[in-house]
Amino acid sequence: MGQNGAGVNLETSLGYLLKEASNALRVAMEEVLRPLGMSVTHYSCLELLAQRPGLSNSELARGAFVTRQSMNVLLQALERDGYVTRPAEAPIGKALPARLTPRGRRSLEKATAAVRAVELRMLAGMTETQQSDASRLLKSMIDSLHSSDEAT
Repeated sequence: MGQNGAGVNLETSLGYLLKEASNALRVAMEEVLRPLGMSVTHYSCLELLAQRPGLSNSELARGAFVTRQSMNVLLQALERDGYVTRPAEAPIGKALPARLTPRGRRSLEKATAAVRAVELRMLAGMTETQQSDASRLLKSMIDSLHSSDEAT
């Protein structure tokens, strides 16, 4: 708290609670992914590629909330280990579009089941209506922050 006692009440601050929930989710995901030899970023990369094959390093980095450099290191490791494939030369421009290999798909299936179990555990105390409301409210907060970013 500040000197005059004014500050953020961490128990009621939505921003703080969101960060705490995000951290708790990440820790729980890391716990179930670690035995599969994955990190959350590794899983996110595979999931993004399954949904949108051919994404570039920059697009994957944005989707996984990491730097381009971090994603490039991860993609090199995933390619070396046979989870993804990238062309030797960029078909257009400088981007090397990545695609999952069959090994990458099998690995992702196991990880998706593990992550889904964590999500179900997180939502266990909520009714379907509450889950739907929470999703709608979170999307609204994200949209509000994005629209204020664009206004500046």
